[in-house]
Amino acid sequence: MINMNNATKWRHFGSFISFVLIVLSIISLSTKGLNFGLDFTGGMISEVRLDPSLTANDIQHKLEAALHQPVTVVSGGENGDWVLRYAAPETLSEQPELKPLLESFSQNVEMVNVSLMGPQVGQELAEQGGLAVLITLLVILGYLSFRFEWRLASGALLALLHDVVLLLGFFSITGMEFNLTVLAALLAVLGYSLNDSIIISDRIRELLKANVNLPITELNNRAIASTLSRTLITSGTTLISVGSLWLLGGEPLFGFSVTMFIGIVAGTWSTMTIATIIPEIAKLGPQHYAPTPISDHP
Repeated sequence: MINMNNATKWRHFGSFISFVLIVLSIISLSTKGLNFGLDFTGGMISEVRLDPSLTANDIQHKLEAALHQPVTVVSGGENGDWVLRYAAPETLSEQPELKPLLESFSQNVEMVNVSLMGPQVGQELAEQGGLAVLITLLVILGYLSFRFEWRLASGALLALLHDVVLLLGFFSITGMEFNLTVLAALLAVLGYSLNDSIIISDRIRELLKANVNLPITELNNRAIASTLSRTLITSGTTLISVGSLWLLGGEPLFGFSVTMFIGIVAGTWSTMTIATIIPEIAKLGPQHYAPTPISDHP
């Protein structure tokens, strides 16, 4: 049972669990890497028009069985319009004809467009995606440095890095496809986690100013207790929406919803552990927010 008397012990235990998961994630990223999707590695993109009665799962299962590789099927907007994405062979001569495969289970087949996205384009997307994450973290670092004392800002920033590394480690360990949709979800998680970190840090700052005689561990526990209900309600309602996407969104939104779900849970976890433990280690105290005395001498 977690209460004010043993909250510090639970926060330290949670930080230890986070440290272990971060180490495992870094090891997996270093040795195994990420399973980049066609957005980053390149591949074939075919726009087709099939029987309106066919579903995305029907098309995906039949094409994967015929092509012997994963196939991404996304609705093209109109009923019966689909965008098919799959890896290209080393030589185009080895590429099987797609239209006969589609005609085996669809009476009406119209090839609207077929294009090849080379690995150079995918590499450029990967570099731009990594640059987007880096710029986001740098902007967040600048904002936190301006808003909070560096000890509080460090806790909030390390909580964000914790969430990013944990998510990347999850995709590395499980081998799930990492594509642009997952990258977009990762950036959304950064914003969500930042909001939680700012709220807990702001509450710690207020308590530091109002309770100059209490230790930082006690103030951190009080900050968590005063924001816990708000955090659980916000995270809970968001998880309900993300869970609905996970269950009902289908294959195109699977990676996005999984990333958001894990990111929200990790963000809430790191807010109550990493973001509060770092100020304790850095010896944050009320004196760091004490008003600066004004000299009587001119």
